[in-house]
Amino acid sequence: MPTLIFINLPVHDLDRAIAFYEAIGARKNPQFSDDTAACMVVSDVIHLMLLTHPKFAQFSPRPIADSHATTSALFALTEESRAGVDAVVAKAAAGGGKADPRAPQDLGFMYSRSFEDPDGHVWEPFFMDMAALPAEMAPAS
Repeated sequence: MPTLIFINLPVHDLDRAIAFYEAIGARKNPQFSDDTAACMVVSDVIHLMLLTHPKFAQFSPRPIADSHATTSALFALTEESRAGVDAVVAKAAAGGGKADPRAPQDLGFMYSRSFEDPDGHVWEPFFMDMAALPAEMAPAS
């Protein structure tokens, strides 16, 4: 079995957060969801646990950061193409998020954009064309 990743995110409004992540392509796993938490399946190995603030507080004694005011993490996910990057950012904006809180980056071999979910968590979808990787960055043979 491959290693699974579960990212725990505190959310103010669980239903709104579920709707947002469904809008960008995640699906809710009811087996691990209730009125305080929702497991959102992003891929076979990536899952988001959307947790109400009281539920999140059960897992950490530290205060919950205001993700609209501070950055504690950036989540980068690959896309199959530049168009895929643009598409997921468009879905995020249409689903209640904010597109491009930082300027898009086009390095030729790598293209990335970003979006915020309704709770301010920042995601950075990117496409990397390994064939266009500069020679100095290519892996040694």
